[in-house]
Amino acid sequence: MFNIVLVEPEIPQNTGNIVRTCAATGCKLHLVRPLGFEVSDKYLKRAGLDYWHFVDIAYYDNIEELFAKYPGGRFYFFSTKAENTHSDVKYEEGDFLVFGKETKGLPEPLLKAHYKNCVRIPMIGEIRSLNLSNSVAIAVYEAWRQNGYAEGELRGKLTGKV
Repeated sequence: MFNIVLVEPEIPQNTGNIVRTCAATGCKLHLVRPLGFEVSDKYLKRAGLDYWHFVDIAYYDNIEELFAKYPGGRFYFFSTKAENTHSDVKYEEGDFLVFGKETKGLPEPLLKAHYKNCVRIPMIGEIRSLNLSNSVAIAVYEAWRQNGYAEGELRGKLTGKV
């Protein structure tokens, strides 16, 4: 499906929630160190519930290591500093959706180096930013929607009589 990249995530509950989103959508999760928590953190595990075994997770010491592993990858960098919105992009399966740490976002040099591939999620007023796990969910579901919710179950089923 898609690749979710978290660069130096700090809050275990956010990463746990993102694990759950990845499990529900078939996305691979890439974590770029340093992490602001231990992978064994109880809050991380609790937020991800029992979905950990559904998610392919890879770890990197820095973003350059990730770029080197996927030299032909299409990367989109989510930032409040971008001019284009996340829905301006035409996503393809395998794209990388990159998010920064909760307190600072992605580093400015990284954004400047890839500015044409930077996107923002629209917000009103003077709101600084959205929660990281919410941002990932918004981005993933827009990309997945554009691709027809491939492999997704589009209809729920009730049991018993209605």
